[in-house]
Parts: sequence; C-alpha cells; structure tokens
Amino acid sequence: MTLITSLPEARDFVAQFHGGAYSRIVALTGAGISTESGIPDFRSPGGIWSTRRPVQYQDFQASEESRLEDWDRRFEMMAFFSEAVPNAAHMALVFLARSGGLKRLITQNVDGLHQASGFPQERLTEIHGNSTFATCLSCGERAELEAQRYYVEAGISPVCGVCGGYLKAAVISFGQQMPEDELNTAAEAAQNCDLFLVLGSSLVVHPAAHLPAMAVQGGAELVILNGEETPLDSLASTVIRTPLAQTFVSFGKESAQMT
Repeated sequence: MTLITSLPEARDFVAQFHGGAYSRIVALTGAGISTESGIPDFRSPGGIWSTRRPVQYQDFQASEESRLEDWDRRFEMMAFFSEAVPNAAHMALVFLARSGGLKRLITQNVDGLHQASGFPQERLTEIHGNSTFATCLSCGERAELEAQRYYVEAGISPVCGVCGGYLKAAVISFGQQMPEDELNTAAEAAQNCDLFLVLGSSLVVHPAAHLPAMAVQGGAELVILNGEETPLDSLASTVIRTPLAQTFVSFGKESAQMT
C-alpha cells in the first residue's frame, strides 16, 4: 500500500483517473467530500448527532413529539445545505462521468451537492436518501421542505396533500429499512468495476463499508482518499490523505470549462 500525504504528489496521482487506464470506475463518497463546501460532518464530535440523539424511524411514526423534533433538525441541516456549493472534488466526479470512465457514483451523503454539481442523475445512487426534500411515507409523493415550516412552527406534523400520510425528509433515518434497489445497484457496480474510489468516507457505516471489499474481491483496484485512517486501508493500493477539494482542483477547472 502506498501512502500519499503531499498535495503535489496527490494531484499527480489522481490525474491518471481520466487518462484512459480505467474504463469502469465506481466512486463512493462520504461526508468528507462536503466538509470543504461548508457542510459539517454531523456524525463527528460536536456534530448534531453527538449533541442531539437521533430520532429513530419507529419513534417518528409513533410520536408527534418525535416527528416535530426530526423536522426541527432537518431545518437546521437545511440552513447548511442551502448555503453550500459543490467544490472541486464534486466537479471532478462530473468530469469523470462526462468523459465516460465513471460508471456509478454511490453516495452516503444526503446534502444534494452531487445533483447541484450537475452529476448525471442516472449514474447516481443515494443509499442514505436525500435530506433536501420530503416524501410521503404512505404514497411516496414528493414535497418541498420549506413549505412545511409553517406547520412545524405551529406544532403540527406536516402531512401529504394527496393522501394525508405523514411527510418526512427523504433521508434514511436510524431504524429505517435501507433502499433495496439502491443497495443492489451499488453492489452490482462494485463487483464489476476496475477502479473503486473512496472519497471522504470513514468506511465505518454499513452497508456502504462493505462495497470497497466487494470491489477488491472482484479484481478492482482500490484507492482511498480520506483525511483519516479507515478500516479498509490495508486493501487499498493507494491511500491519499490530502484535502479532497485541493487534491482535485485541476479536475474542477477542466470540468467547469466543459459546462
């Protein structure tokens, strides 16, 4: 395993990703790709989840108090999400997708920055959902978050205008079943790639943490770009510990020129 800690060396290394050596690239992104866009890692010490106990899915369904607490947190997160813009690492993935090498982007993030970057929706798999809009738990109808603020501030759980079911941010909550179709898509992509990139994920949250190992078992090369050590570093051919946006700054410029 090669460890890279200097920015010049890291930039030189990632330049090969769009050189044609890899034709079936899959990327997994975690909170670390968005911190340089101003979105804190909510799981880290001092984050929302370290100071406020997460609302379990079954509690959301059963308790008006829990539903309102969850909505209050979504509005708190929305303040960060609405001000954030994609950084050079997000744009690098757009570049790789447009150039044909990146076949699937799997993200643990719920901030919507990959969509904001212009990443092709048909190649994006959100395994933890999306916290920038709401859906009805009964019929699946989509609803905008801001439109629910009036009801939450009045102490009323927002409900669907179509069927009357409870509305909830479209993120996968603690205790909620993971999306089966998305997980199957992610697993299939991991098993059939020639390069698996991890960008900003600690690889401690499952089932996403299984994906790099599945890729290696399928014969892919694994490259991990994360600020701290992960449990799967020993499986990687290269580990890069430099700031992601700064590492991919040249990719970002090239991608911006294409738009």
